[in-house]
Amino acid sequence: MVRIIGFLLVLVLFFGCDDTSKNKIDVSNVEVDFKVDRFEKKFYKTSSSDLQKLKKEYAYMIGNVADSISLKRINDKDEQFLFQQSDSVFGDFSDVKQNLIDLFKHIKYYNPSFKAPNVITYISNLDYDFPVIYADSLLFVSLDMYLGKNNIVYKSFPNYLSENYKKERIVVDVANDIITQSYPKFKNRTFLEKMINKGKYLYLLDAFLPSVSDDLKIGYSKEKLEWTKENEIEIWKYFIEKELLYSSDAKLNTRFLDNAPFSKFYLESDKESPGKIGVWVGWQIIRSYMKNNDVTLQQLIIKKPEEIYKKSKYKPRR
Repeated sequence: MVRIIGFLLVLVLFFGCDDTSKNKIDVSNVEVDFKVDRFEKKFYKTSSSDLQKLKKEYAYMIGNVADSISLKRINDKDEQFLFQQSDSVFGDFSDVKQNLIDLFKHIKYYNPSFKAPNVITYISNLDYDFPVIYADSLLFVSLDMYLGKNNIVYKSFPNYLSENYKKERIVVDVANDIITQSYPKFKNRTFLEKMINKGKYLYLLDAFLPSVSDDLKIGYSKEKLEWTKENEIEIWKYFIEKELLYSSDAKLNTRFLDNAPFSKFYLESDKESPGKIGVWVGWQIIRSYMKNNDVTLQQLIIKKPEEIYKKSKYKPRR
């Protein structure tokens, strides 16, 4: 709770903008300091004679794991393959580190008390539920979840998931995890409230990642994002005509808010749509609101969705 309150207070520096480019700020004088520790390089090259030394150095990773289990993992051909793939894709990690530097600088700009976490890279054996884990002073990044969407290791994964298993997505997942742990949780009753509160998350990404494209932020392919833009007016018209905005039907979560291969309008065109289309709409409502109101980000965060909607002047146009 203390961290959330502090996070909100320092965000008073930020003023709303009408598009991503206006969120760009000069962070060249913002200093961040952190290390990148390639744990997987050490782990998968460790011999049985050196294992005890590694366990002491990385007690928080393998300190309580039996030697037999660690050695089994080190010698497992599938895990070795994942390690080799990650070593090939990421090299010295310099390009990803530069993206993280930019992210951390933007967060610190808005929150001067933010301290960049040290980054620990590792192999999770395709743990897609937790590709990154932010734990205050440490940030764990599972490299095997970012090998590229066409990598053979993801052949059994659905396309809407593997679309985001690329290294460009790491900085977005990191930002999302930091936001999730720092952002206040609200009780959402209606579909409108859920859309708008989820849209706030994406607007925070606009602030923290002004140079990142919208498709990466929301996790759509470029084709799916283009479809969404082209059909925005029809999407909104559907929500209005079906009287969904003030509905509390929980089924709307799976239809329009949860990550899914497509949204469920129950129309022939459904499979052309991306999932969580309601989250995208909520994002556009927030952008419209910030364009038409002189509001700080701190004020936006605590603003009630109904007020945001009424003052957003959101109206999709062809």
